[in-house]
Amino acid sequence: MNNRLILLILIVAGLAGEAIGQPYKGGSSFVDFQRTFPRPEESFKRKEDTLQKQFAEKKLAWPARYIYIRSFKYDSKLEVWVKNEMKDPFKLFKTYKVCALAGSLGPKRLEGDYQVPEGFYYINEFNPRSTYYLSLGLNYPNISDRILSDSLRPGGEIYIHGSCVTVGCIPLTDQQIDEVYILAAYAKSQGQDYIPVHIFPIRYDVPRSVSYLGNLTKDDPSLKQFTSRLEDAFDYFEKYKQLPVVMVDDKGEYYINGAPGKKKEPAVVATVPKRTPVAHRTRTITGLTEAVHQWPVFPGGGDAFMKYLDKLGNEMVEFLPQGTKKAFVQVEFIVDKDGTPTNFNVLRGMKDEEFNDELITRLEKMPDWKPAILHDKPVPKKMVQTISVEAN
Repeated sequence: MNNRLILLILIVAGLAGEAIGQPYKGGSSFVDFQRTFPRPEESFKRKEDTLQKQFAEKKLAWPARYIYIRSFKYDSKLEVWVKNEMKDPFKLFKTYKVCALAGSLGPKRLEGDYQVPEGFYYINEFNPRSTYYLSLGLNYPNISDRILSDSLRPGGEIYIHGSCVTVGCIPLTDQQIDEVYILAAYAKSQGQDYIPVHIFPIRYDVPRSVSYLGNLTKDDPSLKQFTSRLEDAFDYFEKYKQLPVVMVDDKGEYYINGAPGKKKEPAVVATVPKRTPVAHRTRTITGLTEAVHQWPVFPGGGDAFMKYLDKLGNEMVEFLPQGTKKAFVQVEFIVDKDGTPTNFNVLRGMKDEEFNDELITRLEKMPDWKPAILHDKPVPKKMVQTISVEAN
């Protein structure tokens, strides 16, 4: 540790690195400024009294001077913790259900990978005119992401937002983002310029979630180490109800100062012998391009493709590994210039060879597409799609 370059990215609530926040010009407070916009003003009218009553019921001082947000991807939860003095422990105010999820477990490393980031962030933007009703922007890519993600296209524009739809963000319902936006605005108005947001792959105290993550990382040492460092931060907060000091070394790895000792690893369940993988359809394809004038079209359009994916997800439930009830599998493939989908490859989500083999076998039966068009000619186009598989 002493020989590593250590970069401090987040201390307790209120201190952090650089950020570009929503500009505030005039008015008696940041809350007043937000209320000059129609949507936040309506939110305050609808929700402020309710929030005050809920704070009173939980014996919490209104409004909270400090808030802390943490989200759990696999468990589809977002928690808001509050306190009014720096030295005090955080107290849980409310848990919200995240209503949609893009990508799979694991960090975001590339623009367009549809991944929700995992790691340690803070709110650096309030957007009262969001396409998704209201939104709170996060400072992705952070210091670690800049080192480990694609240097040219790491991605960006990650938000907690309303409208309940997502392609790599954390979506809530409009009613829920009303509340989170108000709480964040009051905290910023009282001086909390850097509201921390920690995004975890799972809740590390839920056995089913731990089992799923264990299966996902058992053959992926780098992902296992990454999620282990996030677990250190989770454990620290669970023990002390204070934010941990998070550091990043020159390789982009997180270190949690004062992390509690590790829990015992869960026992590995014995697996049955695996079947021989099936040879899959591949083509040698040239002329792939990032930009096209028209993207490939599935027969029947986007709605038909979503129905196809839902049906496929239901069919794949029986092939989930033992003890796994839910998976988000990210697949890439190419729609060739003749419309044939080919070269299927599982990028993220499952490390079970039999599951992936069966999934690709079924995907290869997908009907032909209308190919992508560039300069009035059909061209091959790489596609990336997440498939949700969940037992009822």
